[in-house]
Amino acid sequence: LVRALEDRIPEGLQGDDNLQSMLVGTVMRKIKSRTWKKQRYFKLQDDCMTIWYKSKKAGNAHSTFSVGDVEAVREGHQSEVLLSIADEFPADRCFTLVFRGRRGNLDLVAESAEEAQSWIRGMRKLIENLENMGERERLDQWISDWFKKADKNNDGRMNFKEVRDLLKMMNVDMNEHHAHRLFTMADKSQSGTLEDDEFVLFYKMLTQREDVLRVFQEYSADGQKLSLRDLEDFLREEQLEGGDIQQQAKQLIERHEPSDAGPSLNAMTFDGFLMYLGSAEGSIFNPQQRGIFQDMSQPLCHYFISSSHNTYLMEDQLRGHSSVEGYIRALNRGCRCVEVDCWDGANGEPIVYHGHTFTSKILFKDVVNAVSNYAFKVSEYPVILSIENHCSVEQQRVMAHHLNHILGDKLLKSTLDGKAPIGLPSPEVSNTLWYQIGPKEKEVNKTHFCLFLFFFVFFPQKSKQRLSKELSDCVVYCKSVHFNSFKHSRIHSKFYEVASFTESKARKHMREAGAEFVHHNARQLTRVYPSGFRTDSSNFNPQEMWNAGCQIVALNFQTAGEGMDLNDGLFSVNSCCGYVLKPSFMRDPEKRFDPDTPQKRDGYRPLVLTIQVISGQQLPKVNIKEGSIVDPLVRVEIHGVPMDQAKQETRYIENNGFNPVWYDTLRFSVHTPELAMVRFVVEDYDKTSKNDFVGQYTLPMSCMQQGYRHIHLLSKDGTSIPPSSLFVHIRISPLE
Repeated sequence: LVRALEDRIPEGLQGDDNLQSMLVGTVMRKIKSRTWKKQRYFKLQDDCMTIWYKSKKAGNAHSTFSVGDVEAVREGHQSEVLLSIADEFPADRCFTLVFRGRRGNLDLVAESAEEAQSWIRGMRKLIENLENMGERERLDQWISDWFKKADKNNDGRMNFKEVRDLLKMMNVDMNEHHAHRLFTMADKSQSGTLEDDEFVLFYKMLTQREDVLRVFQEYSADGQKLSLRDLEDFLREEQLEGGDIQQQAKQLIERHEPSDAGPSLNAMTFDGFLMYLGSAEGSIFNPQQRGIFQDMSQPLCHYFISSSHNTYLMEDQLRGHSSVEGYIRALNRGCRCVEVDCWDGANGEPIVYHGHTFTSKILFKDVVNAVSNYAFKVSEYPVILSIENHCSVEQQRVMAHHLNHILGDKLLKSTLDGKAPIGLPSPEVSNTLWYQIGPKEKEVNKTHFCLFLFFFVFFPQKSKQRLSKELSDCVVYCKSVHFNSFKHSRIHSKFYEVASFTESKARKHMREAGAEFVHHNARQLTRVYPSGFRTDSSNFNPQEMWNAGCQIVALNFQTAGEGMDLNDGLFSVNSCCGYVLKPSFMRDPEKRFDPDTPQKRDGYRPLVLTIQVISGQQLPKVNIKEGSIVDPLVRVEIHGVPMDQAKQETRYIENNGFNPVWYDTLRFSVHTPELAMVRFVVEDYDKTSKNDFVGQYTLPMSCMQQGYRHIHLLSKDGTSIPPSSLFVHIRISPLE
């Protein structure tokens, strides 16, 4: 049996006892609540990519999920559900599978600690193996997955009818005669069916990249390969690469050329060229700006800070579910400012929820535990805990106890040098947790602490509150103040004073005094949060707030859409650390940048962004109706200062989401490229109703690589959907 199981494990994973155990299968409890605990039989499928599970009582009903859908495995009682049954099942038998995007977690309890460890280690091994796959291996895996979906009778081969059905599943409406011709050419054994290698051949013929071949042949001296000099010419003239081009060309050949002869001959075949264009080096996002490349020693007010609103909510603002999972997910996305609404709870324990609504409640101490555990897993830079305080003095003391006891040395309790500060610190105060507190009326007379005062059109203040000394002693560096005017602030405000605005108030200030707002934010922190009328947890467009230099632009992280796409795009730079340095003209108090008149600033250099949308590859199917195939179009959006706001679209391609070709050129004038975000959106055109969303990708214009580039699309949730991509050509030139 062991030998048989070993044969089913892919090369590179063999010899792993945990995977062998998973292939045999295990009975575990699936936990949904303290009262919902059902036994399920879990088993790793032979492809070592799919988990299958079923109930013994549910007949043939079963469910599956892909290992690729699992983002992480958490051991022990690391979810509210498992915490609720901690007295019944020990931590060493419990674990949680965390899925990508906004899909709910899967909480499991094994029959023994040993079985739990088998699944924990095995799942982590499989996830690691997936993450370490090269582009070619990922594509092979994708092809294999489609083969299994189309092989209805599971005989390891596909007849022409199965292939025809597969084409529709893969979003391509192909002429039947042409499809049959490709099928016959791929059927080398002349058996009337396609087996593994034959199907791969069929796929390669189906996905022949004429668009890339055209570029390859333009630069290839003999039409068969790119010599070292050919590749150097392409990198210099087309990709506009700088530095040691010859060394770059050699490295690309070594990294991406699949043939044995290529590297020894210092040449790249068409397959290698295709692999390079599909890699990180061939991506639209400049890989040099993926890591920490910005100056992190400047004061906090000089950075945009990834910030979350009502972080505890997983759904809407009125009846939604509150969960510590909201904090874990936000922190794991690089968020550096999370919000906690605190109210008096039973048994002297403060609780967190959206007050005066029907949202569920969680314990404040559980939130602090989650923050302590996840604050620095993704980013080492400071986390700001923004606390909206509604608690009595007695429960404020309990809050202070939990903060000190749980966070310990992670909590910043005094100024960095022990002296009265003369300015805000930089993000390089590593591994330090700050927090801010907002009582409803009374401010404590202390020279420097972080305090945000929140007011809401339907939460009137009914009673006066005080801030306990224990809680105020935890607060360092910033103090929330009522905002009077920019003139008053310019004359009287101190660097540690923080203003907080609803989105509508912030817009009003931008309309009336945009340059003053930017100047204010060069010296002090500003927080902007969504209107209380956004009961569905929708988001405003954060770009307009960034245009004014607002640092803490708080969004509902649980809500997918344009707002979070822009937020993810901005903070994808600088190692996703949650801090992005503002442009120099927004940091200098002596400068007067007005987002409404960018042409008046020093150093004004407008640009023309030219994007040729060439083709799309393997776009996901969005309409589940049988026979429905995507009619894709691409919209490019520029988000920036008002003069730069623009959208343009390609035409739509009828019935082809598999390999649509456009060759449509879009041009944009960009007056403040340092602030501009570029969002690519693919939609399924519909002449009778709203277009369906297919995929998107958003990045700062300053991070774009020029030349021929692939854009690897993301889902509505911001997760990758390989191998879906767009192939484009980018040029950035001065505006004449």
